[in-house]
Amino acid sequence: MTECSCDTSLRHGGSASEGWHWGGCSDDIHYGMSFSRKFLDVPVKNVTGKSGSGLAAMNLHNNEAGRQAVAKLMSVDCRCHGVSGSCAVKTCWKTMSSFEKIGWFLKDKYENSIQISDRLKKKLRRKEKSQRKVPIGKEDLLYINKSPNYCVEDQKLGIPGTQGRECNRTSEGPDGCNLLCCGRGYNTHVVRHVERCECKFVWCCYVRCRRCETMTDVHTCK
Repeated sequence: MTECSCDTSLRHGGSASEGWHWGGCSDDIHYGMSFSRKFLDVPVKNVTGKSGSGLAAMNLHNNEAGRQAVAKLMSVDCRCHGVSGSCAVKTCWKTMSSFEKIGWFLKDKYENSIQISDRLKKKLRRKEKSQRKVPIGKEDLLYINKSPNYCVEDQKLGIPGTQGRECNRTSEGPDGCNLLCCGRGYNTHVVRHVERCECKFVWCCYVRCRRCETMTDVHTCK
């Protein structure tokens, strides 16, 4: 974007005693956050009239939580200057963290997200009455309704469930049996594969192959 350039507020200053100064081209996080508020938040406020509904207020809060995550994870990169790489002086600039790092940070916030009441009374408040005195932080992610249980089949919602799904017994990722089977365990059965192998071209003119058999363990969710 032509309007977005380097952060001009970090072109001067630093610490002479510590041997570094601001330079290079710092990511302009202030412009990014301002643009994001105009692009994402203003349409919501225009439709609902400021943030009059619980859903709109939740979306506005989560938008801001995302921006706060990007700002919080800004890092400082430096380049050394000096005779024979002595690093007598360093030029430093601020840069955004990788998309992956920010994603993991927000994933953790998602796993610990807070359920709120859909009835808006001046400000957002927790669904659990016993927890309402606990403040909601700017970096917290919020939700109103719980997600459906994707482990169990629900034809009305178009959820196939995970029963019968093939899984990887040794994987700790999303394809692993522990996660994919939702704690129900898995069945193991042996599958016999027969295929052509060790094929050779015989002059002239046909291909001769052997029939090879392999036995493979296949794991499916209970």
